[in-house]
Amino acid sequence: MNGHKFLKVTGILMIIAAAFSILAGVLVGGLGALAAGVGAASGLTFAYWAALFLTLVGGICQMIAGIKGVKHSKRSEKAGGLIVWGAIVAVFSVLSIVMNLVNGGEFNVTSVLTGVAVPALYIYGAVLNSKADDTQYTA
Repeated sequence: MNGHKFLKVTGILMIIAAAFSILAGVLVGGLGALAAGVGAASGLTFAYWAALFLTLVGGICQMIAGIKGVKHSKRSEKAGGLIVWGAIVAVFSVLSIVMNLVNGGEFNVTSVLTGVAVPALYIYGAVLNSKADDTQYTA
């Protein structure tokens, strides 16, 4: 499979996941604000706000990476930037998994697969794209 196909497919998966992540972050943030408004502010800990931050910012980064991946899937000169965006998304995914474990959650293989494997395949597609020029000129 060519790099541009990896980028297009994983970019679309990232856009879908990012939409869910951003929506969940907005809903959780709204519920937290509502709870704080009713007097439950003492229950909103640093871990809550950190998880909310990771969800929203990670979702936004994932949305940007997904859009860029789909948009630039056939442009090998953009591969370096796409690798960086894939790494950023992977870092946010790992931080989210660690935050979940720190807050007493269980280790979830599915979240590792979706959170780390998709950005890894995205990066792999970008690497294949960057090498496409090399093989094109040497042949």
